[in-house]
Amino acid sequence: MSTSTAPSTPVSPLTGLPHWETIPDDIPAATAEIKAAIRARIEASGRTVAQVVEEVEAFLEGEIADIEAARERGESVWPVIDYADIEAGTVSDEQLALLKRRGCAVVRGHFDRAEAEGWDADVVDYVESNRFFETYAGPADDFFGTLGSEMSKPEIYPVYWSKAQVEARQHPRMATVQAFLNSRWTHESEGRRWFDPEVDTLYPDRIRRRPPGATSGGLGTHLDPGTLDLWMTEGYQQHFRHLFAGDVAAYDPWDAAYRTEAAQYPGSTMCSAFRTFQGWTALSEMRRDQGVLHTVPIPKAMAYLMLRPLLDDVDEGEMCGVQPNRTFPVNERYHAILTRALSGIPDVAPGDSVWWHCDMIHAVAPVTDQQGWGNVIYIPAAPRCTKNEAYAASVRESFLSGRSPSDFPEEDYEASWSNRFGPDQLNDIGRRGLGL
Repeated sequence: MSTSTAPSTPVSPLTGLPHWETIPDDIPAATAEIKAAIRARIEASGRTVAQVVEEVEAFLEGEIADIEAARERGESVWPVIDYADIEAGTVSDEQLALLKRRGCAVVRGHFDRAEAEGWDADVVDYVESNRFFETYAGPADDFFGTLGSEMSKPEIYPVYWSKAQVEARQHPRMATVQAFLNSRWTHESEGRRWFDPEVDTLYPDRIRRRPPGATSGGLGTHLDPGTLDLWMTEGYQQHFRHLFAGDVAAYDPWDAAYRTEAAQYPGSTMCSAFRTFQGWTALSEMRRDQGVLHTVPIPKAMAYLMLRPLLDDVDEGEMCGVQPNRTFPVNERYHAILTRALSGIPDVAPGDSVWWHCDMIHAVAPVTDQQGWGNVIYIPAAPRCTKNEAYAASVRESFLSGRSPSDFPEEDYEASWSNRFGPDQLNDIGRRGLGL
């Protein structure tokens, strides 16, 4: 009589860790398996997981103390860089060092104020001319579900192909800033070139228009680079190889190695692209106390997020609440040391842009009876690489058909809108970014 056994989990010859390139059938069991394997690898270095986490915490305490001191002095924690200096190549060494340390920045005067205000008016004309509010069916995902707006109209408009949005994405000034930000990263390492810092793939995203008088519950602390795939897929295991070997000093949050081709688990709240920075461009004035973006401005805090689930106060079958098809949560129960550093942007004006490292914790503060508009176009930096070229193929089809990009729900409001941005309106940057 023959017997058969279930196949064992594949072990990567690169990392020595079990890996799952698609979502495991039994997530708690897979979670327990990968946690045990990473613990064993760390302990092989001669230290315990707790000792490695203590090293990360000691680093964080120093960074947080500096952030808290800056806030007490009334200084903006966020670096502020003038677009003119980026264009001229005259950003100071001190500003560059602070950008790397904080992982975020406001670019002043990225666009002329009049141009940004024109885009804001164009958005209104675009949606109203197509009777968007009469046909809007409500949010098709819960990505911004915690915003809690009491307004009848949406804050996040699921439109992607307006003149304002595509003009901003393909603008030469946008390309200049994206190339500058991409160049903060190490794009060549391990004998390979991971991405092209000079070419952006024009990742399409939505618009936010929050009106005066709005009351919003905000958006809780989270991050967006992935979920369980960060521990479980071979590419991400390679990217975080130093952390998973207990070598915190060797981990560089600015080295793109392996992540530009790492597998990600699908879901309605995931980003298929590699973004060096998430970002948005302001279309209205926003005061710092009116429900604005906050970040934990410590790029290397990702080390804590990746190692924290390995401590013994976390159930073996879970990763501090991380699960597929949800944003990566950051909470007081497991991450209280990090939430102390949460810091908001300074006041911004139309035409300023706001950027933060793709692995950084961020949130949107709540607001009651908002003073003034809060309008933005979401535009990240998504350089040409293996992952982004694969996604760009679907973006091209969505652009040509007017449908929603595949990273977002299939709402497709714009498919029948005759005044959406057309292929004949693309400039060289737009055609290159979309691969047309």
